[in-house]
Amino acid sequence: MNKMNLNTLDLNLLKVFVAVWDLRSISAAGDRLGLTQPAISHALKRLREHFSDPLFLRVGHRMQPTDMAQRLYEPLNRALKIIAETVLNSEEFDPATSDRSFTIAMSDISEFYCLPKLLVYLQHNAPSIRIKSVQLDAQSAATSLRTGQIDLVLGYMPHLAEPDFISKFVLEDWFICLIASSHLFKSAELTQNDFSNLTFVEVATHATGYRMVDTYLTQQEVRRDVALRLEHYINVPQVIQNSQYAAIFPNSASQKVNANGDFRLLSIPFAIPRIDVKIHIHATFKQDSGIRWMQDAVVASHRIE
Repeated sequence: MNKMNLNTLDLNLLKVFVAVWDLRSISAAGDRLGLTQPAISHALKRLREHFSDPLFLRVGHRMQPTDMAQRLYEPLNRALKIIAETVLNSEEFDPATSDRSFTIAMSDISEFYCLPKLLVYLQHNAPSIRIKSVQLDAQSAATSLRTGQIDLVLGYMPHLAEPDFISKFVLEDWFICLIASSHLFKSAELTQNDFSNLTFVEVATHATGYRMVDTYLTQQEVRRDVALRLEHYINVPQVIQNSQYAAIFPNSASQKVNANGDFRLLSIPFAIPRIDVKIHIHATFKQDSGIRWMQDAVVASHRIE
């Protein structure tokens, strides 16, 4: 290792190291840190000179860490967390005056059902706070929370568990069969045979709640005739309203779209578990009074009628 004075080792270089480690990509690290790709490459060059090691080698489209990088990651990442916690502990958060921006990952259904409730709550309690909603990606949510790329995750995410994550209950939800009020099926209840005879709209979503239902029905060998596949869940009601299709849809959002009685909400005739929708933060940021307040605000916004 180069005997360079530690005073010349910029703290931002360590952030670059951790970002490249997490994402295995120079361009993605730049996106996270708000830096250009040449800036990230220059920072890596300085790090390599300091540690006298390549640190990361390009293998295909990914940056793979060297043995030296693997030894450095844990202590450097821990040091950055200690610094971040120290700074956060020294800051006071006043929701009434703060203009802080929070990034919350959620599905399009949560944007439709949960976000309006939160915004009403914030208008009364934290009028200057800003919210950035980003698409919830179940596979990357844990890493994005840990690295601070997002502040909170709202949804059914059973893999975000203690001790690494702090989760608070927001609402219990379940899935129903949504059809138009004009649908030819007129019975009050669906039998299993009725369900299999319906024609469904499928959604290309990675939402964990929907995937749980889909997996359950597949394992039970329940036949479903799928005539249409959509990219976004929130477009389902409009399609259903003007067709003879059916859809598996969250009860919470169904109650909202059915305000004018345009739909029928039928129980799915299978023992599908209900889901707990929670608001999650990473334990690394448990001392961040702003993030903790926002987590409580999401919960509180769903307790107001």
